[in-house]
Amino acid sequence: MPHPLVDQLRFARSEFVRCLDGVNNDDARRRLEPMNCISWIIGHLSAQEDAYWNGAAQGTPVAPHLRELLSSGQVDVLPPLDEMWSTWGAITAAADRYLDTVTAEILLQHPLREGKPHAENYGTMLYRNIYHYWFHTGEAHAVRQMLGHGELPQFVGDMRTAVFR
Repeated sequence: MPHPLVDQLRFARSEFVRCLDGVNNDDARRRLEPMNCISWIIGHLSAQEDAYWNGAAQGTPVAPHLRELLSSGQVDVLPPLDEMWSTWGAITAAADRYLDTVTAEILLQHPLREGKPHAENYGTMLYRNIYHYWFHTGEAHAVRQMLGHGELPQFVGDMRTAVFR
């Protein structure tokens, strides 16, 4: 059974996907300043997961080029939606293989960065990843509202997948 925080990350991911259901490529690549475009947001979250769970935790990033391309401040990049979803899927699938093994003890460990312990332990990185999803889910929801998309989710989804245990 996955650690409860891993369940929370997966729930945050599922709400992110639910928020973006039905977005087309043209709308995903529109930037309504100062907000990011939706495809950039998908790639940006992918880059974080890849750096944390595939790179730092497993030593095998899936798409290391994303970190530079879609880091904070690189907001004028308007990547294709299908490419970002495909990359997100590959990265999260690889990350999940690791996340399924996470224990409370592992979450207290610090990954090595250039041979030295990283300032944050895996647990704090997991918190940061979860909160990052919620931040950008809100941003993406606002972009969709500004684009005039109707019938958007109005409340947090199916909590049966994220019950306290």
